[in-house]
Order: sequence, then C-alpha cells, then structure tokens
Amino acid sequence: MPNPSRAPRLAAGRARALGAPTRGTTAPNRLRRVDRWLLDAAGPLLRGSANPLVVDLGFGASPVTTVELHQRLRAACPQVRVVGLELDLQRVAAAAGVARPSGPTFARGGFELPLAAERPVLVRALNVLRQYPEPAVAGAWAAMTARLAPGGLLIEGTCDEIGRRACWFCLPAPGEAPGWLAAGRVGARPTLTLSAHLPSLTRPSELAERLPKALIEHNVPGHDVHRLLAAFDRAWERAAPRAVFSPRQRWIAAAGELRAQGWPVRGNPRRWRLGELTVEWPPPAPR
Repeated sequence: MPNPSRAPRLAAGRARALGAPTRGTTAPNRLRRVDRWLLDAAGPLLRGSANPLVVDLGFGASPVTTVELHQRLRAACPQVRVVGLELDLQRVAAAAGVARPSGPTFARGGFELPLAAERPVLVRALNVLRQYPEPAVAGAWAAMTARLAPGGLLIEGTCDEIGRRACWFCLPAPGEAPGWLAAGRVGARPTLTLSAHLPSLTRPSELAERLPKALIEHNVPGHDVHRLLAAFDRAWERAAPRAVFSPRQRWIAAAGELRAQGWPVRGNPRRWRLGELTVEWPPPAPR
C-alpha cells in the first residue's frame, strides 16, 4: 500500500513501472455495472477503431474481471483486444495461465501503460487510485490519458466488493477526436457516473462511500459533489410515490427532476432504469 505522504513512484525492477501494487481484492461480476455502461458508451469507439485495444489496469490477485471485460466487449466489437496490467509479477504470471489465443493477455505495467507504440482506445482503472493520496490522482490521470489513442477514454473509479454500488469518471484523451466520432458522444466531455443496485438503496447519497478518490474527501458543503448528492436525495424523496411501482421508476423520476433543475444529466430513462446517473463534470455553477 502506498505511503500517504508520498506521490506515486516508479516501482523497482528492470522494467520500471509507474505506481504501486493494488491490494488485489476482486470477485466475479464485481465490475459488471461499469462494463454494462461501457458497452453503451464506448461501443461506437471500439467498432470504429482500426485497432480496438483496451487496457484493464490493476486487475488484482485474480484476472476474472479482465476476462469478463473481454467477453462483454466482444459482444460489441469481435475484434477487440484486452490487455490486463499489474505491477505484481506473481499476479501477472498467475493470470497468464488463463490466457487463450482469442482471449485477454496479461503484462506487467502501471500508469505509464507500457504497450510499445500502441495506444489503447479504452483504459479501465477501477479500485486502483482509491489507495493513493488525493494529490497523486491528477498525475496518474495525466499519465494514462496521454497514452490514449485519439478519441480514447479513461474510466477511473471505485465500487464495492460485490459490485452493487459504483462511481466512476469518464475522461477523454487530450486533443482532437477522430472526425468519424459523433460530436455528442459520451467521451466528448468528462463525466461522473453513479450506479446502484436500486432494491438495496435507501437514498442516493449512500453512494458517497464509493466516490472516486478525487471526490470522496470533497463531499462537504460548498463542493459540487455534495451539492449533487444533496439535490439527488431531495429529488429521491419527492419521487417517493413512484416507489409503489418500483425503485427503478423512483430513480427515473429523480433523475428527470435533476435534469429539469439544470444539472447536465446525460442519457435517458433507458439508462436511468438500470440505476445509472451520468452527469457532465464539473457541473455548471448553481443558478
């Protein structure tokens, strides 16, 4: 685990890598909510790329979520290639045992994404930066987004141990995106997504404990994320009569009210019914 008083450093070894080993905890289906969102948000990006390369950074003690990512993305893009990266050589060696010619591959690496001249169109880094001090986040984001292909996306965030609650950022690659990508695509601006298993949710602000590292210490009055969660809780309370139909209908009503209030909410009821709320980030100043 990294020392909270220090920024990320280059791990020791002949092939020096940026970062520190993750704790390694993982479980099957833990990242299913993120992957479901990716299929919708990044499908056009993957299908339109001549080299649909995806990186799963910090896959942990088991490669199961990397294997699941590959299986799910192949449904949208059969040509996709997925590379799982870890700093721990023992984890990389263990994961190599599940590699198949048509499946994901595994290598040692960190935030520098050591893929020679290749640039991934998508990087998923879940439950990695959670263990770093907040000042290290900006540098890690910069290192990863700098390696993305034009129009590429970085997905960075946190989820609980069984994948029922998750929050993540979607950050676009710097520079111009390819002309074939639609101007209104999800990755055109940074976004924050909140996702929850609705039958077990009492109020949206319960997601605060799974906020990405860049936000979790800012959930206090005067900050945008606190303002968002407070507004979402109020909209959730006003939508209480919809709960008689289902928690999905209640979430949809609350998401629609946030949009009516001026929050830059993306998507539509088709996505909201899944327990998702995606907001352009940072949001505009309150009226």
